[in-house]
Amino acid sequence: LASPLRCIATRGSCSSKLFVGGLNYDTNEPVLKNEFEKYGQVINVRVICDHMSGKSKGYGFVLFDSEEAVASALASMNNQLLEGRQIRVEYARPKGGLDQNKN
Repeated sequence: LASPLRCIATRGSCSSKLFVGGLNYDTNEPVLKNEFEKYGQVINVRVICDHMSGKSKGYGFVLFDSEEAVASALASMNNQLLEGRQIRVEYARPKGGLDQNKN
């Protein structure tokens, strides 16, 4: 049986994924990956862009291979400056977040 940690990292659950907000609109995925891979193995980086304009919406996600890397990156990078902007780093929430149960 696989360890719970391995299952979580393999599935790419929210405990191995960080939300990064407040990004400079010029910050791209290679820059984000370079900043976060200091804390552990980065599996995937995604900067969210507007579908019409193709421009960054100022936030993205970083997926790590371990909860330890996520915790280290969260503790080190939250409220830090990245390309002239103070970024907000927190655990990613499932799409829909807290509003899922409204009605």
